Amino acid sequence: MEFNEKLQELRKSKGLTQEELAEKLFVSRTAISKWESGRGYPSIGSLKEISRYFSVTIDELICPEEILSAAVEEKQVFAGRTLAFICNTLDLLTVLLLFLPVFGNGEASPAAVSLFGLNGVHAWVRIVFLTVIGLSVLNGLCGLILIRFDRPVWNRHRLVTGMALSILAVAVFIAARQPYAGILCFALLVMKTFGIMKLR
Repeated sequence: MEFNEKLQELRKSKGLTQEELAEKLFVSRTAISKWESGRGYPSIGSLKEISRYFSVTIDELICPEEILSAAVEEKQVFAGRTLAFICNTLDLLTVLLLFLPVFGNGEASPAAVSLFGLNGVHAWVRIVFLTVIGLSVLNGLCGLILIRFDRPVWNRHRLVTGMALSILAVAVFIAARQPYAGILCFALLVMKTFGIMKLR
């Protein structure tokens, strides 16, 4: 008998709904539904809780092959969360562009200035810069908040959005002849790309 069938049988033997079992095990009802439908395995910590609650051994709950699958799945989830955390933090670091003197202020003033000190360009160019930086920071902040929820799809969406915003930032700064800002954004993009390639 597979783990998902055993869990259903144990839950029904106690007369519990999925929601009631979720409360007893301190997990979401979605997690119980996922485990019982065979779409995933609980973490090692959750397996211990299930074992304790139903007074059965872990060996009775899950076979060695399923334990290995659960461990691999847990490792992948952890790696995905770590990557999401790093990429979202890098998105947040684009806020430094507001304060670091990396913008050329035009021929009138050859010294590099921060974005707030930039006056050698049209106002709409500054608005575009602020918009790109603001969207990147907002994406990173939302991503860091969403990591707390058990939604890998959300993390992937934030990752794709973050990559797209980084590419946009590089293109915008290079097109506007702001090489230092472009290089900084390019460095952040390379770090994200390296992290994604390392995870795959």
